[in-house]
Amino acid sequence: MFALVDCNNFYASCERVFQPQWERRPVVILSNNDGCVIARSNEAKALGIPMGAPAFKYQEQFKRQGIKIFSSNYPLYGDMSNRVMSILDKFTPNVEIYSIDEAFLEFKGFDFFDLKEEGKKMKKQIQQWTGIPISIGIAPSKALAKVANKIAKKFSLNTGGVYCIDTEKKRIKALKWTKIADVWGIGRQHKKRLEHLGVENAWQFTLLSEDWIQKHMTVVGVRIRRELMGLPTIQLEEIQPPKKSIATTRSFEGTISNFSDLEERISTFASSCAEKMRKQQSSCSTMLVFIKSDPHKKNTIPYQNSYVLNLPYTTDSNIMLSKYAVIGLKKIFREGVSYKKAGVMTMGLTPTIKRQLSLFDNNNNKHTSLMQSVDKIHKRFGPSRIKLANQDLNRTWKMKQEYLSNRFTTEISEIITVK
Repeated sequence: MFALVDCNNFYASCERVFQPQWERRPVVILSNNDGCVIARSNEAKALGIPMGAPAFKYQEQFKRQGIKIFSSNYPLYGDMSNRVMSILDKFTPNVEIYSIDEAFLEFKGFDFFDLKEEGKKMKKQIQQWTGIPISIGIAPSKALAKVANKIAKKFSLNTGGVYCIDTEKKRIKALKWTKIADVWGIGRQHKKRLEHLGVENAWQFTLLSEDWIQKHMTVVGVRIRRELMGLPTIQLEEIQPPKKSIATTRSFEGTISNFSDLEERISTFASSCAEKMRKQQSSCSTMLVFIKSDPHKKNTIPYQNSYVLNLPYTTDSNIMLSKYAVIGLKKIFREGVSYKKAGVMTMGLTPTIKRQLSLFDNNNNKHTSLMQSVDKIHKRFGPSRIKLANQDLNRTWKMKQEYLSNRFTTEISEIITVK
Protein backbone atom coordinates (compact mmCIF):
# COMPACT_ATOMS: atom_id res chain seq x y z
CA MET A 1 0.00 0.00 0.00
CA PHE A 2 1.05 3.58 -0.70
CA ALA A 3 0.18 6.83 1.05
CA LEU A 4 0.35 10.40 -0.23
CA VAL A 5 0.88 12.96 2.52
CA ASP A 6 0.05 16.51 1.45
CA CYS A 7 0.45 19.59 3.65
CA ASN A 8 -2.69 21.72 3.46
CA ASN A 9 -2.09 25.25 2.09
CA PHE A 10 1.53 24.72 3.09
CA TYR A 11 2.99 28.23 2.76
CA ALA A 12 0.01 29.82 4.53
CA SER A 13 0.11 27.12 7.23
CA CYS A 14 3.82 27.81 7.89
CA GLU A 15 3.06 31.50 8.47
CA ARG A 16 0.12 30.67 10.73
CA VAL A 17 2.19 28.36 12.94
CA PHE A 18 4.09 31.38 14.27
CA GLN A 19 1.31 33.93 13.82
CA PRO A 20 -1.82 32.06 14.95
CA GLN A 21 -3.91 35.23 14.89
CA TRP A 22 -4.30 34.54 11.15
CA GLU A 23 -5.97 31.16 11.66
CA ARG A 24 -9.30 30.95 9.77
CA ARG A 25 -8.60 34.32 8.18
CA PRO A 26 -7.70 34.96 4.50
CA VAL A 27 -3.96 34.77 3.75
CA VAL A 28 -2.04 35.06 0.46
CA ILE A 29 1.66 34.47 -0.26
CA LEU A 30 3.41 36.50 -2.96
CA SER A 31 6.18 35.37 -5.31
CA ASN A 32 9.72 36.74 -5.50
CA ASN A 33 9.74 40.56 -5.55
CA ASP A 34 6.11 40.49 -4.36
CA GLY A 35 4.98 39.96 -7.94
CA CYS A 36 1.94 37.68 -7.90
CA VAL A 37 -0.03 35.32 -5.67
CA ILE A 38 1.56 31.84 -5.46
CA ALA A 39 -0.36 30.42 -2.49
CA ARG A 40 -3.73 31.07 -0.85
CA SER A 41 -5.54 29.91 2.24
CA ASN A 42 -9.00 28.40 1.82
CA GLU A 43 -10.50 31.65 3.08
CA ALA A 44 -8.69 33.65 0.37
CA LYS A 45 -9.85 31.17 -2.29
CA ALA A 46 -13.43 31.64 -1.10
CA LEU A 47 -13.07 35.40 -1.62
CA GLY A 48 -12.22 34.83 -5.28
CA ILE A 49 -8.45 35.54 -5.24
CA PRO A 50 -7.08 33.64 -8.26
CA MET A 51 -3.74 31.86 -8.42
CA GLY A 52 -1.15 34.05 -10.14
CA ALA A 53 -3.07 37.27 -9.43
CA PRO A 54 -0.75 40.31 -9.90
CA ALA A 55 -0.32 41.86 -6.46
CA PHE A 56 -0.50 45.46 -7.66
CA LYS A 57 -3.90 44.85 -9.29
CA TYR A 58 -5.43 43.32 -6.17
CA GLN A 59 -4.05 45.67 -3.50
CA GLU A 60 -7.39 47.42 -3.05
CA GLN A 61 -9.24 44.12 -2.75
CA PHE A 62 -6.68 42.84 -0.23
CA LYS A 63 -7.29 45.91 1.95
CA ARG A 64 -11.06 45.92 1.50
CA GLN A 65 -11.49 42.25 2.41
CA GLY A 66 -8.89 42.18 5.19
CA ILE A 67 -6.59 39.72 3.43
CA LYS A 68 -3.20 39.27 5.09
CA ILE A 69 -0.26 39.45 2.66
CA PHE A 70 3.06 37.66 3.15
CA SER A 71 6.18 37.77 1.00
CA SER A 72 7.50 34.28 0.25
CA ASN A 73 9.80 33.13 3.06
CA TYR A 74 11.62 30.12 1.62
CA PRO A 75 14.07 29.58 4.52
CA LEU A 76 11.05 29.11 6.80
CA TYR A 77 9.12 26.91 4.35
CA GLY A 78 12.16 24.73 3.61
CA ASP A 79 12.91 24.13 7.28
CA MET A 80 9.28 23.34 8.12
CA SER A 81 9.18 20.92 5.18
CA ASN A 82 12.28 19.13 6.50
CA ARG A 83 10.62 18.78 9.90
CA VAL A 84 7.50 17.23 8.40
CA MET A 85 9.52 14.81 6.24
CA SER A 86 11.68 13.73 9.19
CA ILE A 87 8.53 12.76 11.11
CA LEU A 88 7.29 10.68 8.16
CA ASP A 89 10.57 8.73 8.30
CA LYS A 90 9.56 7.47 11.74
CA PHE A 91 6.51 5.65 10.32
CA THR A 92 8.22 3.92 7.38
CA PRO A 93 11.74 4.01 5.90
CA ASN A 94 10.29 4.05 2.36
CA VAL A 95 9.64 7.75 1.72
CA GLU A 96 9.77 9.65 -1.59
CA ILE A 97 9.83 13.43 -1.14
CA TYR A 98 7.71 14.46 -4.12
CA SER A 99 7.74 18.23 -3.54
CA ILE A 100 8.24 20.73 -0.72
CA ASP A 101 4.80 19.85 0.71
CA GLU A 102 4.13 16.32 -0.59
CA ALA A 103 5.59 12.88 0.02
CA PHE A 104 4.75 9.33 -1.04
CA LEU A 105 5.14 6.54 1.52
CA GLU A 106 5.21 2.82 0.86
CA PHE A 107 4.04 0.48 3.61
CA LYS A 108 5.94 -2.78 3.10
CA GLY A 109 5.31 -5.44 5.72
CA PHE A 110 2.28 -3.64 7.20
CA ASP A 111 -0.15 -6.46 6.33
CA PHE A 112 -1.49 -6.74 9.87
CA PHE A 113 -1.68 -3.00 10.56
CA ASP A 114 -4.75 -0.80 10.30
CA LEU A 115 -3.32 1.76 7.87
CA LYS A 116 -6.15 4.23 8.44
CA GLU A 117 -5.25 4.29 12.15
CA GLU A 118 -1.57 4.69 11.21
CA GLY A 119 -2.58 7.64 9.05
CA LYS A 120 -4.48 9.21 11.95
CA LYS A 121 -1.43 8.81 14.22
CA MET A 122 0.75 10.39 11.52
CA LYS A 123 -1.60 13.34 11.08
CA LYS A 124 -1.89 13.92 14.84
CA GLN A 125 1.88 13.76 15.42
CA ILE A 126 2.72 16.16 12.59
CA GLN A 127 0.05 18.59 13.82
CA GLN A 128 1.40 18.41 17.39
CA TRP A 129 5.09 18.59 16.54
CA THR A 130 5.02 21.16 13.72
CA GLY A 131 1.57 22.78 13.71
CA ILE A 132 1.15 21.93 10.00
CA PRO A 133 -2.22 20.38 9.01
CA ILE A 134 -1.99 17.52 6.51
CA SER A 135 -4.23 15.27 4.41
CA ILE A 136 -3.42 11.60 3.81
CA GLY A 137 -4.63 9.33 1.02
CA ILE A 138 -3.90 5.59 1.24
CA ALA A 139 -4.34 3.14 -1.64
CA PRO A 140 -2.71 0.18 -3.44
CA SER A 141 -0.92 2.45 -5.97
CA LYS A 142 0.53 5.97 -6.17
CA ALA A 143 -2.09 7.27 -8.62
CA LEU A 144 -4.91 5.93 -6.44
CA ALA A 145 -3.24 7.44 -3.36
CA LYS A 146 -3.45 10.81 -5.16
CA VAL A 147 -7.18 10.26 -5.66
CA ALA A 148 -7.62 9.20 -2.02
CA ASN A 149 -5.75 12.30 -0.85
CA LYS A 150 -8.05 14.57 -2.84
CA ILE A 151 -11.07 12.90 -1.24
CA ALA A 152 -9.52 13.19 2.24
CA LYS A 153 -8.98 16.91 1.71
CA LYS A 154 -12.29 17.66 -0.05
CA PHE A 155 -14.46 15.87 2.53
CA SER A 156 -12.30 16.49 5.60
CA LEU A 157 -15.32 16.78 7.93
CA ASN A 158 -16.26 13.18 7.11
CA THR A 159 -12.80 11.68 6.59
CA GLY A 160 -10.89 13.51 9.32
CA GLY A 161 -8.21 14.25 6.74
CA VAL A 162 -7.41 10.53 6.19
CA TYR A 163 -8.99 8.33 3.52
CA CYS A 164 -8.10 4.77 2.57
CA ILE A 165 -9.11 3.05 -0.69
CA ASP A 166 -8.89 -0.54 0.51
CA THR A 167 -11.82 -2.20 -1.25
CA GLU A 168 -12.93 -2.55 -4.86
CA LYS A 169 -16.17 -0.73 -4.06
CA LYS A 170 -14.27 2.27 -2.71
CA ARG A 171 -11.94 2.27 -5.73
CA ILE A 172 -14.77 2.36 -8.26
CA LYS A 173 -16.68 5.02 -6.33
CA ALA A 174 -13.54 7.18 -6.03
CA LEU A 175 -12.73 6.89 -9.75
CA LYS A 176 -16.28 7.78 -10.78
CA TRP A 177 -16.00 10.91 -8.61
CA THR A 178 -12.61 11.94 -10.07
CA LYS A 179 -12.75 14.09 -13.21
CA ILE A 180 -10.42 13.02 -16.01
CA ALA A 181 -8.64 16.39 -15.81
CA ASP A 182 -7.74 15.66 -12.17
CA VAL A 183 -6.06 12.32 -12.87
CA TRP A 184 -2.35 12.38 -12.04
CA GLY A 185 -0.40 12.35 -15.32
CA ILE A 186 -3.24 13.33 -17.69
CA GLY A 187 -2.16 16.53 -19.46
CA ARG A 188 -4.25 19.15 -21.23
CA GLN A 189 -3.98 17.63 -24.72
CA HIS A 190 -4.87 14.12 -23.55
CA LYS A 191 -7.75 15.57 -21.53
CA LYS A 192 -9.24 17.15 -24.68
CA ARG A 193 -8.86 13.93 -26.67
CA LEU A 194 -10.46 11.82 -23.92
CA GLU A 195 -13.35 14.23 -23.35
CA HIS A 196 -14.00 14.20 -27.10
CA LEU A 197 -14.42 10.42 -26.80
CA GLY A 198 -16.87 10.89 -23.92
CA VAL A 199 -14.41 9.95 -21.17
CA GLU A 200 -15.26 12.34 -18.35
CA ASN A 201 -13.97 10.56 -15.26
CA ALA A 202 -11.18 8.22 -14.17
CA TRP A 203 -13.47 5.17 -14.08
CA GLN A 204 -14.37 5.57 -17.75
CA PHE A 205 -10.66 5.91 -18.56
CA THR A 206 -9.93 2.49 -17.02
CA LEU A 207 -12.58 0.93 -19.30
CA LEU A 208 -10.64 1.92 -22.44
CA SER A 209 -8.60 -0.81 -24.10
CA GLU A 210 -4.92 -0.94 -23.24
CA ASP A 211 -4.01 -1.14 -26.94
CA TRP A 212 -5.80 2.14 -27.70
CA ILE A 213 -4.16 3.86 -24.74
CA GLN A 214 -0.70 2.63 -25.74
CA LYS A 215 -1.23 3.84 -29.32
CA HIS A 216 -2.45 7.33 -28.40
CA MET A 217 -0.90 7.93 -24.96
CA THR A 218 2.23 5.72 -25.09
CA VAL A 219 3.42 3.57 -22.21
CA VAL A 220 2.84 6.45 -19.77
CA GLY A 221 -0.92 6.22 -20.33
CA VAL A 222 -0.81 2.45 -19.87
CA ARG A 223 0.93 2.88 -16.52
CA ILE A 224 -1.67 5.43 -15.39
CA ARG A 225 -4.51 3.04 -16.31
CA ARG A 226 -2.92 0.16 -14.42
CA GLU A 227 -2.29 2.39 -11.42
CA LEU A 228 -5.94 3.45 -11.35
CA MET A 229 -6.94 -0.21 -11.48
CA GLY A 230 -4.97 -0.74 -8.27
CA LEU A 231 -1.93 -2.37 -9.90
CA PRO A 232 1.24 -0.62 -8.60
CA THR A 233 3.31 0.26 -11.66
CA ILE A 234 5.07 3.50 -10.72
CA GLN A 235 7.65 2.66 -8.09
CA LEU A 236 8.80 4.81 -5.21
CA GLU A 237 11.84 7.03 -5.93
CA GLU A 238 13.58 7.16 -2.56
CA ILE A 239 16.67 8.80 -4.10
CA GLN A 240 15.95 11.88 -6.17
CA PRO A 241 17.53 11.63 -9.65
CA PRO A 242 20.00 14.41 -10.49
CA LYS A 243 18.59 17.38 -12.36
CA LYS A 244 19.15 17.52 -16.12
CA SER A 245 19.40 21.31 -16.10
CA ILE A 246 19.95 23.93 -13.41
CA ALA A 247 18.87 27.56 -13.57
CA THR A 248 19.26 30.70 -11.49
CA THR A 249 16.94 33.52 -12.53
CA ARG A 250 15.83 36.66 -10.74
CA SER A 251 13.54 39.63 -11.21
CA PHE A 252 15.20 42.78 -9.93
CA GLU A 253 13.66 45.05 -7.31
CA GLY A 254 14.12 47.98 -9.68
CA THR A 255 15.48 48.00 -13.22
CA ILE A 256 19.06 47.81 -14.52
CA SER A 257 20.22 49.78 -17.56
CA ASN A 258 24.03 49.75 -17.49
CA PHE A 259 26.17 46.80 -18.56
CA SER A 260 28.42 46.61 -15.48
CA ASP A 261 25.52 46.09 -13.08
CA LEU A 262 23.97 43.47 -15.33
CA GLU A 263 27.35 41.77 -15.74
CA GLU A 264 27.63 41.51 -11.95
CA ARG A 265 24.21 39.87 -11.76
CA ILE A 266 24.90 37.41 -14.57
CA SER A 267 28.24 36.45 -13.03
CA THR A 268 26.55 35.84 -9.68
CA PHE A 269 23.86 33.69 -11.33
CA ALA A 270 26.50 31.63 -13.15
CA SER A 271 28.39 31.07 -9.88
CA SER A 272 25.16 29.99 -8.21
CA CYS A 273 24.52 27.44 -10.97
CA ALA A 274 28.06 26.11 -10.58
CA GLU A 275 27.59 25.63 -6.83
CA LYS A 276 24.28 23.82 -7.37
CA MET A 277 25.93 21.53 -9.93
CA ARG A 278 28.77 20.65 -7.56
CA LYS A 279 26.24 19.72 -4.87
CA GLN A 280 24.81 17.03 -7.14
CA GLN A 281 28.29 16.24 -8.55
CA SER A 282 27.44 17.31 -12.10
CA SER A 283 29.18 19.33 -14.81
CA CYS A 284 27.65 21.09 -17.82
CA SER A 285 28.58 21.35 -21.49
CA THR A 286 26.09 24.07 -22.52
CA MET A 287 24.71 27.21 -20.94
CA LEU A 288 22.01 29.75 -21.75
CA VAL A 289 21.98 33.43 -20.75
CA PHE A 290 18.83 35.52 -21.02
CA ILE A 291 17.75 39.09 -20.26
CA LYS A 292 14.32 40.67 -20.30
CA SER A 293 13.09 44.27 -20.12
CA ASP A 294 10.34 45.57 -17.85
CA PRO A 295 7.05 44.69 -19.64
CA HIS A 296 5.10 47.18 -17.52
CA LYS A 297 7.23 50.22 -18.30
CA LYS A 298 5.36 52.62 -20.55
CA ASN A 299 6.74 54.37 -23.62
CA THR A 300 9.45 51.75 -24.15
CA ILE A 301 9.86 48.99 -26.71
CA PRO A 302 9.89 45.60 -24.94
CA TYR A 303 13.06 43.61 -25.43
CA GLN A 304 14.10 40.12 -24.44
CA ASN A 305 16.79 37.88 -25.80
CA SER A 306 18.84 34.80 -24.99
CA TYR A 307 22.09 33.26 -26.11
CA VAL A 308 23.26 29.63 -25.96
CA LEU A 309 26.94 28.85 -25.56
CA ASN A 310 28.62 25.49 -26.11
CA LEU A 311 31.52 25.25 -23.69
CA PRO A 312 34.92 23.91 -24.87
CA TYR A 313 34.64 21.14 -22.27
CA THR A 314 32.31 20.14 -19.44
CA THR A 315 32.91 22.12 -16.25
CA ASP A 316 31.51 22.96 -12.82
CA SER A 317 33.85 25.91 -12.21
CA ASN A 318 32.51 29.30 -11.10
CA ILE A 319 35.31 30.95 -13.03
CA MET A 320 34.64 29.23 -16.35
CA LEU A 321 30.87 29.58 -16.19
CA SER A 322 31.09 33.24 -15.21
CA LYS A 323 33.52 33.93 -18.07
CA TYR A 324 31.26 32.39 -20.72
CA ALA A 325 28.08 33.84 -19.21
CA VAL A 326 29.51 37.34 -19.61
CA ILE A 327 30.49 36.50 -23.21
CA GLY A 328 26.86 35.52 -23.83
CA LEU A 329 25.60 38.70 -22.17
CA LYS A 330 27.76 40.85 -24.47
CA LYS A 331 26.10 39.20 -27.47
CA ILE A 332 22.57 40.18 -26.44
CA PHE A 333 22.95 43.34 -24.32
CA ARG A 334 21.32 46.42 -25.81
CA GLU A 335 21.99 49.98 -24.65
CA GLY A 336 19.09 52.11 -23.42
CA VAL A 337 16.93 49.21 -22.25
CA SER A 338 15.68 48.95 -18.66
CA TYR A 339 16.13 45.31 -17.71
CA LYS A 340 13.85 43.74 -15.12
CA LYS A 341 14.87 40.08 -15.22
CA ALA A 342 17.90 37.99 -16.12
CA GLY A 343 19.10 34.46 -15.66
CA VAL A 344 21.55 31.68 -16.43
CA MET A 345 20.70 28.04 -17.18
CA THR A 346 23.23 25.22 -17.38
CA MET A 347 22.34 22.27 -19.61
CA GLY A 348 23.83 19.04 -20.88
CA LEU A 349 24.58 17.94 -17.33
CA THR A 350 26.65 14.80 -16.82
CA PRO A 351 28.18 13.22 -13.69
CA THR A 352 31.47 14.96 -12.98
CA ILE A 353 33.35 11.66 -12.69
CA LYS A 354 32.15 10.71 -16.21
CA ARG A 355 32.67 14.04 -17.95
CA GLN A 356 34.30 14.13 -21.36
CA LEU A 357 37.73 15.77 -21.30
CA SER A 358 39.32 17.69 -24.15
CA LEU A 359 42.35 16.13 -25.79
CA PHE A 360 44.02 19.43 -26.72
CA ASP A 361 43.17 21.56 -23.66
CA ASN A 362 45.10 21.21 -20.41
CA ASN A 363 42.74 23.39 -18.36
CA ASN A 364 40.15 20.67 -17.72
CA ASN A 365 40.87 20.13 -14.02
CA LYS A 366 42.53 23.48 -13.39
CA HIS A 367 39.89 24.76 -10.97
CA THR A 368 38.85 21.51 -9.26
CA SER A 369 40.91 21.96 -6.08
CA LEU A 370 40.08 25.67 -5.93
CA MET A 371 36.32 25.05 -6.17
CA GLN A 372 36.53 22.35 -3.48
CA SER A 373 38.21 24.85 -1.17
CA VAL A 374 35.58 27.51 -1.95
CA ASP A 375 32.79 25.05 -1.13
CA LYS A 376 34.41 24.12 2.18
CA ILE A 377 34.75 27.78 3.17
CA HIS A 378 31.13 28.51 2.25
CA LYS A 379 29.96 25.47 4.20
CA ARG A 380 31.83 26.61 7.29
CA PHE A 381 31.38 30.37 7.20
CA GLY A 382 28.23 30.84 5.12
CA PRO A 383 27.44 31.50 1.43
CA SER A 384 28.98 34.25 -0.73
CA ARG A 385 32.08 34.64 1.45
CA ILE A 386 34.28 34.30 -1.63
CA LYS A 387 33.33 36.03 -4.87
CA LEU A 388 34.84 36.52 -8.29
CA ALA A 389 36.49 39.82 -9.21
CA ASN A 390 33.55 40.86 -11.41
CA GLN A 391 31.17 40.43 -8.48
CA ASP A 392 30.74 43.43 -6.18
CA LEU A 393 31.95 42.48 -2.70
CA ASN A 394 30.03 45.27 -0.99
CA ARG A 395 26.79 45.12 -2.94
CA THR A 396 23.94 43.09 -1.49
CA TRP A 397 21.23 42.44 -4.00
CA LYS A 398 17.90 42.16 -2.28
CA MET A 399 14.50 41.23 -3.59
CA LYS A 400 11.44 43.34 -2.91
CA GLN A 401 9.87 41.70 0.14
CA GLU A 402 7.71 44.27 1.88
CA TYR A 403 5.60 41.68 3.72
CA LEU A 404 8.35 39.28 4.80
CA SER A 405 7.89 37.43 8.09
CA ASN A 406 10.77 36.36 10.33
CA ARG A 407 12.87 33.26 9.73
CA PHE A 408 11.54 31.83 12.98
CA THR A 409 13.31 28.45 12.79
CA THR A 410 16.60 29.20 11.04
CA GLU A 411 17.80 32.56 12.39
CA ILE A 412 18.44 32.92 16.12
CA SER A 413 17.95 36.70 16.04
CA GLU A 414 14.45 36.30 14.55
CA ILE A 415 12.91 33.71 16.87
CA ILE A 416 9.63 34.43 18.64
CA THR A 417 9.88 36.79 21.60
CA VAL A 418 7.45 36.04 24.44
CA LYS A 419 6.43 39.20 26.29
